[in-house]
Amino acid sequence: MIQQTLTGSRPAAMTLPTGVGLMTHLLIISDDSITAAALRAALGKSGFSAATASYKDALETAARTSPHLLLAEINGHYDASRWQSVIALKKKRELPVIALVSETALASLDTHREVDDFIITPCNDVELSLRINRLLRSSAADSENSEQIKCSGLTIDLATCEVTVHGSKVDLTFKEYELLKLMASNKGRVFTREALLDKIWGYDYFGGDRTVDVHVRRLRSKIEDVDHTYIETVRNIGYKFIKNE
Repeated sequence: MIQQTLTGSRPAAMTLPTGVGLMTHLLIISDDSITAAALRAALGKSGFSAATASYKDALETAARTSPHLLLAEINGHYDASRWQSVIALKKKRELPVIALVSETALASLDTHREVDDFIITPCNDVELSLRINRLLRSSAADSENSEQIKCSGLTIDLATCEVTVHGSKVDLTFKEYELLKLMASNKGRVFTREALLDKIWGYDYFGGDRTVDVHVRRLRSKIEDVDHTYIETVRNIGYKFIKNE
């Protein structure tokens, strides 16, 4: 549980950069509902929104709340089966993880290789807020500097112009690759057919927007299957690339 400050009152909410704080959603994973609720309340006073979940319910809660960072409580010895939900979330959603570690569990921390940072509990609210902000900034910088775009098994290597789906290389035409790169670089953004024509084919292209539909259909046939959808049709408007699930 987060400690009170020495004066018995908490400091005012920190001034946070764009994309952090009030715009940041955290998921607290703990099997102690009382501790999780107290931590959630404390984080709320520091400007964060947070959801709580047991290890068993972590995947379902994450799907519903779309967190930017995980806070996972570690009390006791390493339990591989219990930790699987954290591993799955980190890999699938590429989420940073801060471990909330009791002193008795500190010796087992090295086993939790998915952890990006840790803090010993009970912890100070200001220190935890700083650690969250620093890790989010670091993760954002790594993402911006990365030469790869990833989403649920699909990887676009911008340096080599190669596309793989679950490790298997996909052969795309130049236009298909450009379409995929544009939409995947703007996950969740809806592109009209006219906008795609302008950006990929150029303003002087005289073909109709049917060209976009044909290329998107061919692209989807190469990268999607019954279990994986990356590009969604927005009725009467155009297309969008999904956000990480």
